[in-house]
Amino acid sequence: MNSRADGAPLAKDASARSEDSTSGTDSRRARSILPRAASGGPEGRLRRPGGATGEQRGIGVLVSGEGTNLQVLLDADLPVVAVASNQPGVRALERAEAAGVPTAVCPLDDDPSRDARDAAMADWLEGHGVELVVCAGYMQLLQRSFLERFPGRVVNVHPAPLPDFPGAHPLEDVLAVGAREAAATVHYVDDGVDTGPVIASEPVPVLAGDTVETLRARVHEAEHRLLPEVVAGLCAR
Repeated sequence: MNSRADGAPLAKDASARSEDSTSGTDSRRARSILPRAASGGPEGRLRRPGGATGEQRGIGVLVSGEGTNLQVLLDADLPVVAVASNQPGVRALERAEAAGVPTAVCPLDDDPSRDARDAAMADWLEGHGVELVVCAGYMQLLQRSFLERFPGRVVNVHPAPLPDFPGAHPLEDVLAVGAREAAATVHYVDDGVDTGPVIASEPVPVLAGDTVETLRARVHEAEHRLLPEVVAGLCAR
């Protein structure tokens, strides 16, 4: 795993090498913000901002591409302390480095297995004080070797209603079946494919003539509203 802090290359740590994995008034009103214990979620540990201590969990963000959801977390002044990607050279890493956040590139071919890579990535994140992990456009499934290190503390943003439209191409699926809505959905991550409990969702109506691109643009807008609010509630304690 190659890591950088404040834009400067760091030595490769053999013990932490790793392999690495978006409406209107009615839909906003329908949105459900539920940062709470759920089946598979952390019991009794999630509180909204303004709790008794005012302390916040350090956030680690996993990315694979452009990083617009990472950017909204940074713009919201949330405590993002580390960013890791399975892909080198992506715009998301540039966004993190511009904000002075340590970054790491965790390609699959750096370790003998995906489990080994994910365990090493967890080592790196924990070493930077991460307590809550946000998958923001991270395009690989996380292994148990990672999830067991952050039990009930890994969340993902998904561009469609769950459990109806899981997987890598949900907007194509929404349009193919003629569904009336997509959604920005934040959910806990388990070892299935988008099967963890939903925390919050904002519906995004499908409009006449929508393409995947036009629908995705509106879903991204909903994600950019929803994700910082949910993450703020989850990282406060």
